Amino acid sequence: MSIVVTGATGHLGRHVVEQLLEKVPAEEITAVVRDETKAADFAARGVKLAVADYNTPETFDGLFAAGDKVLLISGNEFDKGRVQQHRVVIDAAKAAGVALLAYTSAPGSLTAALADDHRATEEVLLASGLPYTLLRNGWYHENYTENLAPVLEHGAVVQAAGDGRVSSAARADYAAAAVAVLTGEGHENTTYELGGDEAWGFAGYAAELSRQTGKEIAYNAVSVEAFAGILTGAGLPGPLAGILAGVDASIEKGELVVSSGDLSRLIGRPTTPLAEAVTAALKG
Repeated sequence: MSIVVTGATGHLGRHVVEQLLEKVPAEEITAVVRDETKAADFAARGVKLAVADYNTPETFDGLFAAGDKVLLISGNEFDKGRVQQHRVVIDAAKAAGVALLAYTSAPGSLTAALADDHRATEEVLLASGLPYTLLRNGWYHENYTENLAPVLEHGAVVQAAGDGRVSSAARADYAAAAVAVLTGEGHENTTYELGGDEAWGFAGYAAELSRQTGKEIAYNAVSVEAFAGILTGAGLPGPLAGILAGVDASIEKGELVVSSGDLSRLIGRPTTPLAEAVTAALKG
């Protein structure tokens, strides 16, 4: 039996593999990657590598074995039909008879277009009859803290979320939840709504940045249309800018507040505070 992680060299996947290495022998972990060279550090530590691509179904033939536990990390190629990509993995997992397939989805409360592929993938997974776990990941601190340069340069946090709040957590927290499911028992056919312990708003985020940098940083709330324009001006493709601006509209409606407590319960500790993520980003 292997624990198999797809997208293993992505931001979330790396955290998952690193944390798995703290809990299980390396030879029990298989990292699914598109480019072996990006996973050379994992291979050097004894992790098995499997080269496969969501866009090439035959690369998943024979990749899984009966009894494996699989983490399907959702793809990030919004323009390539993510539901079909995910179906490739689910079909291969079903053919092999894996013991569990966990999928990184989006909160059940999220109605933004970003959630459409996740809802459709959940339907495919449930229809497959595989034992499943839905890890409905909320927003990541890093969605904001990894893009601090323009904020610091202009002295402003610019979003289209009004006074809406976000229950975000660190990528490492969501990874820890996935590891708990992959290495634990009793998670079959379960849905977890995952989010940070503390919901926060962007005015508070701007205030925290001001406090930690000593600079005056304001929160400028703009319209969804204006925000989409800012994102395309920064080089994002129009469709992706529209999707991200749509998430802000959902934040204003409270759709990214996750109050289930599932994340801290699964990981057995409080989630990482936003202030801590800001500190780490400013040091980095």
